[in-house]
Formats: sequence, structure tokens, C-alpha cells
Amino acid sequence: MTTAATVIACVILIVLVMLAAAGMYFYHVGIRRSRKVFLDEDPALAKVDHPWEQEEEWLNSQPLETIHIKAEDGLLLTGYYIPAAQQSKRTVIVVHGYSSQGREMGAFAKFYHEMGFNVLMPDNRGHGQSGGDYIGFGWPDRRDIMQWIRYLLQRSGPDMAITLHGVSMGGATVLMTSGEDLPEQVKCIVSDCAYSSVKDILTYQLKQMYKLPPFPLLPVTSLICKLRAGYFFGEGSALTQVAKTRLPILFIHGDQDSFVPFAMVHPLVAAAGGEKELYVVPGAVHANAYFVNKQEYVKRISGFINRYLKK
Repeated sequence: MTTAATVIACVILIVLVMLAAAGMYFYHVGIRRSRKVFLDEDPALAKVDHPWEQEEEWLNSQPLETIHIKAEDGLLLTGYYIPAAQQSKRTVIVVHGYSSQGREMGAFAKFYHEMGFNVLMPDNRGHGQSGGDYIGFGWPDRRDIMQWIRYLLQRSGPDMAITLHGVSMGGATVLMTSGEDLPEQVKCIVSDCAYSSVKDILTYQLKQMYKLPPFPLLPVTSLICKLRAGYFFGEGSALTQVAKTRLPILFIHGDQDSFVPFAMVHPLVAAAGGEKELYVVPGAVHANAYFVNKQEYVKRISGFINRYLKK
């Protein structure tokens, strides 16, 4: 090998090593299970005017049951179940967002409970008390939601009516679940501030947080994710999944959302294969649509699901 060829090979090797190191860094920051400190400093998540409420006091007053099931790959999953005040065949699965957990969805659980629902709040894999050392961004989680649906049907019987409600990553999760072969008991979906795909949201955040283009870091990190967590970023598309479903979907998004940009909701609505409705919440930043206007939020959801669920 000539000196020039040796130099070129060394340069290529150094570049590849640097790319791999950068990919590992971004994998550890965004996907590996850990406390996401950067979320505390992100101005797009400011909740000064409308603070996030977890309704811990209400949750602690409920007969909250902790449930453990196994995912299809054997991972132990944990969820929290609150039976309706009176016997009911209506059940909602409330799915939390990135770096959150089921018990932090207490505000949503409370208003569904007041509407006569049984409520299940699962911890996604890599979150809360569930197993897993990575975050799935909704893609492997969609199969976990299928397992929770099977659990509910085994628990309460076939005449149940199930609603899926997710916020942020949870919204993307329920949209990704919509494209699966769901049982007829799943009647409708509510998706609040979901992203269109894993690739889209990571491309957006890479630009917002680091001022970097997606290539070549995103493909490298995606490969590492496939090796470590079992999925490529390009697989996790809510857009592709909603096009497969005929389930009715209520899309909710705040018009001031700059964490999952408001513009992402429009292609999702356009792609959805079933009946659909869009509720735009003026002035709402990311994941704060309910807290900006609680009465209207609940009214919209109640009106939507009552069209598809038996009283």
C-alpha cells in the first residue's frame, strides 16, 4: 500500500470511529434508559402558565392496582389499573410520554374515571417500573399495548369497549398501535401532540438542540439502535400505521407546540384511513392542551368517543 493510500485509509478509519462515537453519544442521550436532564432546560417544554398536574392526591385515594404482565419478548411490564366507580364495560388505556411514567398521567385518568371508565396506565418499556434499558419511541411499545389489550380482554371479557389515549410519545404509540391487527373491542383512539415518525422527530430535535443535519449522525445512531434496542428509526412511522387503520382517531395538538411541532399533525390527519377529527388548542405548548382549557378538552373527547362507544 502506498503512503497516500495508507493516509486515506487512516483518515477514513478515524472518521468512522468518530461517527461511531458520536452515534453512541446520541444513543445514550436519547434512547438509552436514563434521566433526561436536557428536558428540564428545554424552553419548548416551559409550563409556567399551565403547570402539568399529576393528581397524586386523587390517585392515592383510588383503589389503584399494580399489574405485571410479560411483553412478547419476555420483558416484564408494569401498569396501574383503577376500576370505574360503578361497573363499566368502558376502559381507557392512557399512555404516557417520553421520560415519564404511567402514574404521572393521573390528570387524564381522573377525567376518564369521572366519565365512567376503568383506567389502565401502563409504564412503557424503559420507563417507570417496567423493564428495558432503552426507549422505544412508540415502535416496540405498540406491541406492548397489544399485550395490555389482551390482558384487559382476559380480565373483563369480550363485551368491553376500549379507547386508547396517548400524549406526546404516548400519542405516537397509540397511532403506531392503530396499524396493528387490533381486536374489535378497540373502538377509537385519542392522540395528543404526537409526532409523525421516530425519524422525523429525531431529525427535528437534532436540528433544534444541536444545529446539526440528520446525515450522517442519524443513520449511524439508527444502526446502533437496531443493534442495541432492536429497531431502526425508519421503522417507527405513525404516518404509515394510521394509513392502515379504519379506527376513528381524534387528533389534538397545541398551535404553540415547538417540541413536537404543530405542523406534524396535518400529515397525520391526512394519512388516517378512518374517521378523523382535529382539535387545535390555541396557545397550548407541548403536552399542555388539557391544562390550557380543561373543560373544552374533556368536552371534545367526550363528544368524540360517545359516537363510537356504547353508553
